[in-house]
Amino acid sequence: MFNRTSLQAAAALVSISLVTGCSVFSDSDSAGDQRIVIGTTSSPTTLDPAAAWDNSWELFRNVFQTLVSFPTGSTTPQSDAADCKFTDTSSRVFECKLLEGLVFSNGHKLDAKAVQYSIERIRTINFKGGPNGMLGSLDKIETVGDRTVVFRLNKSDATFPFILATPAMSLVDPADYPANALRKDGKITGSGPYVLDSYSERKTAELTKNAMYKGFAERKNGGVTIRYYDQSDAMVAALRKNEIDATYRGLTAEEVVALQDDKPENKGLQLVESTGADIRYLVFNTQDPSVAKLAVRKAIAQLVDRDELVNRVYQGTAEPLYSMVPKGIAAHTTKFFDRFGSPDAAKAKEILRDADITDPVELTFWYTTDRYGSSTAAEFAELKRQLEESGLFKITLHGKPWKEFTAGFQKGEYPVFGRGWFPDFPDPDNFVAPFMGKENVLGTPYVSPRITDVLIPKSRRESDRGTVTNEFVEAQEIMVQDVRLLPLWQGKLYLAAREDIGGGERALDPQTVMQLWELERRASW
Repeated sequence: MFNRTSLQAAAALVSISLVTGCSVFSDSDSAGDQRIVIGTTSSPTTLDPAAAWDNSWELFRNVFQTLVSFPTGSTTPQSDAADCKFTDTSSRVFECKLLEGLVFSNGHKLDAKAVQYSIERIRTINFKGGPNGMLGSLDKIETVGDRTVVFRLNKSDATFPFILATPAMSLVDPADYPANALRKDGKITGSGPYVLDSYSERKTAELTKNAMYKGFAERKNGGVTIRYYDQSDAMVAALRKNEIDATYRGLTAEEVVALQDDKPENKGLQLVESTGADIRYLVFNTQDPSVAKLAVRKAIAQLVDRDELVNRVYQGTAEPLYSMVPKGIAAHTTKFFDRFGSPDAAKAKEILRDADITDPVELTFWYTTDRYGSSTAAEFAELKRQLEESGLFKITLHGKPWKEFTAGFQKGEYPVFGRGWFPDFPDPDNFVAPFMGKENVLGTPYVSPRITDVLIPKSRRESDRGTVTNEFVEAQEIMVQDVRLLPLWQGKLYLAAREDIGGGERALDPQTVMQLWELERRASW
């Protein structure tokens, strides 16, 4: 495996018991045949990795392998299907040697050609909104014998191992996956810890142990049933009725708070809490005259009260964020707080007055109604309240479903809009680079030559990611000066489970993807 300085773990995970009593974990042998039933509101949009750059990764992590991955406790890629390393000093040649004897769940050989096929079909299919966008630095793939794969990059990119570690780069059997089209039979052939026995869209997925699996995952259960819910209240009700063993993804702030109460309906339940790496932020489209002036953007940054926002809307299930790089990720800072301090209407008024802006600024804020949860509307209502309370702004709010919302911001129609970001991998690059340049994930050009032409390329030459902190600290300072993006908060992750389910504190990897093999049924005493 390539050498890196270990980064600090993304967050400490805490199990909050909701019951009185004591329990012990059963050993792996006694737990290994037990089946776990988990509920989630995060259903796959596709079963083919070539089309997935979304929550389909939840399923993929458990049924496919990647060349490298993030074992529990690691925030740097480690060996999964292969041992890998950069073989040059400029981070442009990445070589992987497959473990011996790898096969897919159908018994077919998993060799270097299969790896090459898996990655190249992503580029060939180039599915709109799919993971091909992550492979911009890849020039070509070469194979040497049955077990060696060499990735040659068109520029230095030390984040390439992190990209290979995402479930988007899952290894597939060439016999079952067309080279230039998506697989459409509703089945999966992988080499991961589990086999997908059956799948009913938006309803259930049945996973059993893959007898042919060779990898790092120590499976602590005999299989997992995943039940998909459209609404979180139905999922919580199923947990309380003992119809499922655990929940992941989709709990609202109100449900988390309710689960923490010492009430009869919570008897026999526990809650596992983790600091998440997902963030929420505002985007300012400076091509719109209403926010083209830096003073307007600075005044908003001076007024937003993040503590009030997370307390009123999210009831402590999120935490204030003063940097686009969240807590738990190397190079996290508090640059926005350092620059603007506590909310201050008098300072905001002075900022506007110095720019000869004396009348209340009229702005329209846009948000999506169905992407980030039911609290989004309340969040924007709170932002409106805070800004208008100062007497310096008049805010109009508009919400649209995600599909319409996306089309609008990609056309540059919104002066100010809210977005969320779920990281592809736990590196500061993934919280800076995607937002920069003429073409970025925002649909709104953000050109900063110092960041895109100097800092990011310099950082990507360093395979030791512990040495690139200075570059991303400087990048964040520039972002604070520009106020093109305004970080608001970062989420916390919650897994609610029956008292006899262990492993929840180990089940969330640095991409906040569930590693189902960590869950086990334990004995109580």
